Amino acid sequence: MQFTHEHREIQKTLKRYIDEHINPHVDEWEAAEMMPAHEIFKGLGQLGLLGLTKPEAHGGAGLDYSFSMAMAETLGHIHCGGVPMAIGVQTDMATPALARFGSEELQREFLAPAIAGDMVACIGVSEPGAGSDVSAIKSVARKDGDDYLITGQKMWITNSLQADWMCMLVNTSDGPAHKNKSLVMVRMRDENGKLVKGIEVAQKIRKIGMHSSDTGLIYFDEVRVPQRNLIGQEGAGFIYQMQQFQEERLWCAASTLESLSHCIEWTVEWAQERKLFGATLADQQWVQFKLAELKTEVESLRALTYLAVERYVAGEDVTEWATMAKLKAGRLNRVVPDTCLQFWGGMGYTWENKVSRMFRDGRLASIGGGADEVMLGILSKTMGIAKRAVR
Repeated sequence: MQFTHEHREIQKTLKRYIDEHINPHVDEWEAAEMMPAHEIFKGLGQLGLLGLTKPEAHGGAGLDYSFSMAMAETLGHIHCGGVPMAIGVQTDMATPALARFGSEELQREFLAPAIAGDMVACIGVSEPGAGSDVSAIKSVARKDGDDYLITGQKMWITNSLQADWMCMLVNTSDGPAHKNKSLVMVRMRDENGKLVKGIEVAQKIRKIGMHSSDTGLIYFDEVRVPQRNLIGQEGAGFIYQMQQFQEERLWCAASTLESLSHCIEWTVEWAQERKLFGATLADQQWVQFKLAELKTEVESLRALTYLAVERYVAGEDVTEWATMAKLKAGRLNRVVPDTCLQFWGGMGYTWENKVSRMFRDGRLASIGGGADEVMLGILSKTMGIAKRAVR
């Protein structure tokens, strides 16, 4: 995959916005454990950056998925992991199924304002008893006239404390676990910003990292939602969500590339300045070789991710490639900051250090969006070495 002049211009625009409107405030938002999502998203929406791959009819740019990857990569310029993740949920996790399978009416009501930055979105899949095992969700939508009545819980939901709507995976029948689920658009707040009747933010979840990104446990008690808010066909939600995961996992891999590169660059600069036994840390061959090794690993991830995106743009099913990229990104998000932090010595163990923040934030990459073990299970099936067939 080769970035064109158009790709580069989008990256320049986003980088300027990050330098002017995001990075100067990151420390403040990290301390507050909340970023002003509506304010940030509105700015990105005005620049046309929230709908690069979405239909032009609803305010998107109608570009291919390589442009989304160019944006994801540039989000790594943000000096924390929480803000990029919140933006990625809006662009590549909560909206793909809506854009692909949602009715015109649903796209006008939910997708268009999300692209404009007028609404904050979240994706409601994980539950207290169903994280990696999506088929185990218990939330139920039962029919009542022309509506659904939705009852259940959603946990680990990024953006949920500020979200205006949720793309929610629910059980709509008593059939087999992979054929009884549907994706339903649930409005979470009214025009005045108040939670819709039956929805409760039960808990703001405090995490070891990603502090600027709000994460919630949300309760739903007989929440009334029109049946017309169903995305696509009833019972096809599990399939839609698995397809949506392809874009989420590609985004996860692409969004790590620049931040991992920064981590190595910061450490090189530090090693060249830090005095040690009459020389600098960078004069130690072990340090040179280890940093060279890390850079090689990051560039290998870049090549894998670019190839996966190239195939996705060509219309191929890239479940295997996106899974490999997600797995590798998760591993490197642990190895690179950990190795670099060691070279920073005591300074690496301080809260304000950018590498220590990456160490905390990056740990999520091997858990969220499908744990490493889930990725390995998927790959074992695609390779034909697992007993169970690919579902």
